Amino acid sequence: MYKSQYDNDVTLWSPAGRLHQLEYACSAVDQGSVVLGLRSKTHAVLVGLLRAPSDLAYAQEKLFKIDENVSIGVSGLISDGRRLCKYMRRETLNYKYVYAKSMPLSRLVLDIADRQQIQTQVSSGRPYGVGLLIIGKDEKGIHLYETNPSGNYFEYYAHAIGARNQAAKTYLEKKFESFSNVTKEELIEHGVNALKETVRTKDIKLTTDNVSVMVVGIDEDVKQLDDEELESYIAKVENDIDENNENNDNNNENEQTNNNDKMQID
Repeated sequence: MYKSQYDNDVTLWSPAGRLHQLEYACSAVDQGSVVLGLRSKTHAVLVGLLRAPSDLAYAQEKLFKIDENVSIGVSGLISDGRRLCKYMRRETLNYKYVYAKSMPLSRLVLDIADRQQIQTQVSSGRPYGVGLLIIGKDEKGIHLYETNPSGNYFEYYAHAIGARNQAAKTYLEKKFESFSNVTKEELIEHGVNALKETVRTKDIKLTTDNVSVMVVGIDEDVKQLDDEELESYIAKVENDIDENNENNDNNNENEQTNNNDKMQID
């Protein structure tokens, strides 16, 4: 029996108890360009890697402002991400019209997770092939959430989704305990550093053309950094990488010289 016998419908379970269409949707998230988020007690930051389909095309935007207090980053099918973005904007606008205040972030996340989960149990559609990282503020403070095509959602101190996200997760796991009391500038720098880890093996140089950053704080609304503001963080990260490589090269040369001297003495 082949897998294709059980992937014509998202409500069709395989003999192994798997929903193949849902697994395909989760695979789409893993194949999208990386998006990562991190938060402190006062700020939350989203950092996305923009990937153009070819040298002749612009990269699609991956970070979207939902409301003054909420922003999302998407990985996977950007078209699905835009549709969910429209839904979230509509929900926050309706809530603000009725209650004259911003929608609690936990309620918004639950709504969007329910909407994603519904698509896993109706035969007339398919799961959304996109994962979301959601940052925002409400009366309870700063938050970072993740939702996935299955409808699950989790709150994090720091997280990354998309292709080669494990490199970013490794960096964030080592550093996240120090994030609580850092400044906004330091938090952004950590985000760009984590993003750099995901492209290190690909020899991709970070620039203002392929990096996007959004930040929200307790006392400030969602803001996307412009090229001038972003340039300083990228330059610092790239310069640190170059200095470390140069130091490693010098150390290797010194070790080689010492080894040669030792061989001559022996």
